[in-house]
Amino acid sequence: MASNLAVERIMEMLDFVKDPEIDSVSVIDLGMVEDVQVQHGEVTVKLLPTFIGCPALDIIQQRVEQTLLQLKGIDRVTVEFIRHPPWTSDRITEKGREKLKEFGIAPPPRQVGSNGEWHVECPYCHSSFTVIENLFGPTACRSIFYCKQCKNPFEAMKPISTWM
Repeated sequence: MASNLAVERIMEMLDFVKDPEIDSVSVIDLGMVEDVQVQHGEVTVKLLPTFIGCPALDIIQQRVEQTLLQLKGIDRVTVEFIRHPPWTSDRITEKGREKLKEFGIAPPPRQVGSNGEWHVECPYCHSSFTVIENLFGPTACRSIFYCKQCKNPFEAMKPISTWM
């Protein structure tokens, strides 16, 4: 199997590796996959954690290994979590943003004001008439918002970018 073909197939398989906390979004959709190398039946996958110290990293590593070891010709999988380049919320794909909404989590805003202020749309009714209830959500990467239009609380991914 040619190396480019192998990498392409591995990327297809990585789309089945879902985030343990948001099981509709893959590591591909989150933009976590930085590099894939294949050599003589050994695969090295370099992933960018969305947050350093994320408690789900061990689970993600196990899922990547289990998924890729199903491929014929793959004998060993190494997962490396790297810090450079830093992961930013800009890496989330359009498909990933839609999957977040379907899960009930507002994707991170595309722009943050010069004063650090950010606004999100409600994932349920798409209203921008929302307010932040708590900066600290159930995980380090999410905050709690409230929609004044449909009256639903919801989570929103925090904007993380190198320009903040």
